[in-house]
Amino acid sequence: MFRGATSLNLDAKGRLAVPSKHRDALLAQCAGHLVLTAHPHRCLLLYPQPAWEPIQSNVMSLSSFDKQSSALQRLLVGYAEDIELDGAGRLLVSPALREFAGLEKQAMLVGQGSHFELWNIEAWRAQLERVMSGDDMSLPNELEGFSL
Repeated sequence: MFRGATSLNLDAKGRLAVPSKHRDALLAQCAGHLVLTAHPHRCLLLYPQPAWEPIQSNVMSLSSFDKQSSALQRLLVGYAEDIELDGAGRLLVSPALREFAGLEKQAMLVGQGSHFELWNIEAWRAQLERVMSGDDMSLPNELEGFSL
């Protein structure tokens, strides 16, 4: 279970150090074999490879003749890259994915339970501001009556 938000720095080669608590879990869960891909919100998704495989299978089972489905396939599977944690617990974000998400020096790694989101720091702040201002606070029907 991946939780929490952590500010990280990318080095000149586009590598970032995964926090040790998550690194240990990723090594235990998938031996450091990960999948990094694009998300429609202009962030990146980081999955342990075994957790990604059924998602990719589901996405690819959608009709390629449907415009929305094929666009999602191009984005999620087209950008998907197999990556591994290196010996220092770092992962390399490719130039294509760094460009897609606007990652430069600082990024936010945000746990989402089964995976992480990786955000450009300014995009993350803007996302939080929208949530805090109430613009994104309408709950889906499935959560009607939900309380914390």
